[in-house]
Amino acid sequence: MYKCVSLLLLLMGRGVLSQEVEVCSKTVINSCRDCIRSGAYCTWCKQLNFTKPGEQEAARCDTRAQLEERGCMGKDIVSPLNILTVTKNTALSTNAFVKDEPIQLRPQEVNLKLRPGLPRTFKLDFRRVEGYPVDLYYLMDLSYSMEDDLRSIKTLGNELFKALQGITKQGRIGFGSFVDKTVLPFTNTNPEKLKKPCEEKELFCQPAFGYRHVLSMTENKADFNREVDKQRISGNLDSPEGTLDAIMQAAVCGDRIGWRNSSTRLIVLTTDDGFHMAGDGKLAGILEPNDERCYMDNKLYTKSNDMDYPSVGQVASQLEKNNIQPIFAVTKNMENVYRELSRMIPKSEVGVLSEDSKNVVELIQAAYNRLSSKVTVTHDALPDNVRVTYTPLCPGGGPAGDKGVCDNVKVGDLVSFNVTVTADECIDRERSFLIGPLGIKDKLKVSLSTRCECECDDPKEENHKDCDGKGKVKCGMCSCNAGFVGQKCECAIGEKDESSLRAACRKDNGTECEGRGDCVCGICQCYAQQGGSTYYGTHCECENESCEKFQNKLCGGNGKCRCKICECNPEYEGTACQCKKSDEQCRTPSGSVCSGRGTCQCNQCKCIEGYQRPYCLTCPACQTPCITKGKCIECLGFQTGPFSKNCSQTCKSINEFEMVETLPPGKPCDVRDVENCRVFFIIKQLDGEDNYSAQILKTRECPELPNIYAIIGGSIAGVALIGLLILLIIKAILYMRDVKEFRRFENEQKKGKWSPGDNPLFMNATTTVANPTFTGE
Repeated sequence: MYKCVSLLLLLMGRGVLSQEVEVCSKTVINSCRDCIRSGAYCTWCKQLNFTKPGEQEAARCDTRAQLEERGCMGKDIVSPLNILTVTKNTALSTNAFVKDEPIQLRPQEVNLKLRPGLPRTFKLDFRRVEGYPVDLYYLMDLSYSMEDDLRSIKTLGNELFKALQGITKQGRIGFGSFVDKTVLPFTNTNPEKLKKPCEEKELFCQPAFGYRHVLSMTENKADFNREVDKQRISGNLDSPEGTLDAIMQAAVCGDRIGWRNSSTRLIVLTTDDGFHMAGDGKLAGILEPNDERCYMDNKLYTKSNDMDYPSVGQVASQLEKNNIQPIFAVTKNMENVYRELSRMIPKSEVGVLSEDSKNVVELIQAAYNRLSSKVTVTHDALPDNVRVTYTPLCPGGGPAGDKGVCDNVKVGDLVSFNVTVTADECIDRERSFLIGPLGIKDKLKVSLSTRCECECDDPKEENHKDCDGKGKVKCGMCSCNAGFVGQKCECAIGEKDESSLRAACRKDNGTECEGRGDCVCGICQCYAQQGGSTYYGTHCECENESCEKFQNKLCGGNGKCRCKICECNPEYEGTACQCKKSDEQCRTPSGSVCSGRGTCQCNQCKCIEGYQRPYCLTCPACQTPCITKGKCIECLGFQTGPFSKNCSQTCKSINEFEMVETLPPGKPCDVRDVENCRVFFIIKQLDGEDNYSAQILKTRECPELPNIYAIIGGSIAGVALIGLLILLIIKAILYMRDVKEFRRFENEQKKGKWSPGDNPLFMNATTTVANPTFTGE
């Protein structure tokens, strides 16, 4: 397909120059439509008889300059251009005090019809009007650590309204609060703790809750002060809060919050802690992802415990979609966390609160000034294959990119941007997208379609003479009637259809005639080449100028090129006929060519796999024949082993062998036979892949048989000796134990002490009787 591409060439030198060069590179194109769809700078010549005989109709496709150079008249060149139509361009307002909504952006609607690849640039103007309405929603963290901040904000209501009046006379304020999901592990679910999640000493504590909308947008200071004064502190368990839940509901519940259609929308979020994000809900068994919809009943977020926290991306998307600009008023310890969050949310600001939040009014004023003085223009989701870039036309606006940024813009200042839209491919139907400043309701609607068809203003004649009276002219080409084909409708196809005739001109379902000829009545008519020769073959697949070269000569000058293949002269060979036919460098000392293990090509051996040049003698990666031929050596030398029954057939690779008394010097191979004897041999590879000779030593080395009687006798003696030693050990153990017991008995006997008193139970064997009459005389 003839494909046009636009190339941007940068001419670099001492002076840096850039120049866009129009280029149309060609492959295959069959019609004006194909040409126009190919690229930004391809044009089509619809002039009759523009192509020469034998030339493809695709030659009509080229750059305008090339076609004009070849004689195509300017009026006959088809080149759809980009069309920009401004459909709504209301003048910009100077202030917000107008009957209808103030206009800050122009144009408001444009219609673009683009040529694929050809960019179109237009100008976009923006001016911030004086006194533009502001809706400020004060969203406060009411966890227990924010107790002193709540006391401060109750006293700052009048100052907050005063500061808002300094910004605009059409300012309104709303109020909301949040803590966290009322489920474990985020909040203590004990019934008493749910009613009073604060410390026991705290008298004024409201029950745990996720997000509560307290006050819709109002201009009444008294209403604001009254509702804020009613607020009480609450609490939860962990440090991060349900901040993203609250921001999401405040963004998507527009009718409940009271956002106006034409206003600058601000959310001022005050907190002293981090935030939970998507996935944290799984800790509480909450698996349903956040669906970015409003769930508010009786001013409470009803899906707090059923739906996971939103992701940062979801929050950023909804804030941008609803033109809301957040201001994060956080304590010093959380500044870095929220600055990282601010980088992911366009048009957001971060300010540092004092310990008691008394500086919140000044913080809001400073953040609003930064937000309002920076104008960032971008777009919503683009159609596929569409690119938009912005070039700011303001001092210090920076280079072109996917966003246009102007800083230090004051109220009433006019800033402009060059918007460049490019469609890289054709779009099937009209698509639209919005362009506008972030945080501002005003948007430019861009309706986009592509110009991918040719408008040729063809002759009305049905059977045109230039089509042999058998077809009509369409963009300079013949569109033939049924039954006729060909460049001039000269071929009658009869019962065949055109597709079958064209298929006959395609090789392997490829390109017609290989892109080197015209398919006429199912036969390829090949083109001539620049050198004078022509393509040939059934499908024009052959030509004689693309064969391999050697020393910059076709076929080395030693043959002829036939259909891309060299046919060498008799004495030459090789893909480029670069080698003389000779095997001198391939012959071994024995006279064989490549040792019978390869072929000689260009006087060099091309060995079979594994063998190495120059003569294919060695194969380092092959298994040694000492191992692979061991069984055959046993079979041939001693008629034993697994091959003994058909040794001559199995071992025919060993063509020569002899039994010898001694082997030549060197390390022999050895293998063990079925009798466990070692057989020694030397084997040598002959010419050829599996061809060997061997010398086998007649004497085998067999191990001596063991002495059975010595083994049995030794075993019995060993058992007896072991038994005797065991008995001696047992006897020694018993003797030692008896000696030990005897010594203990002796020691105890020495320690014994006998009493000197008589035993009262002892009766003496001697009886003494006294005679009463005895006087002792």
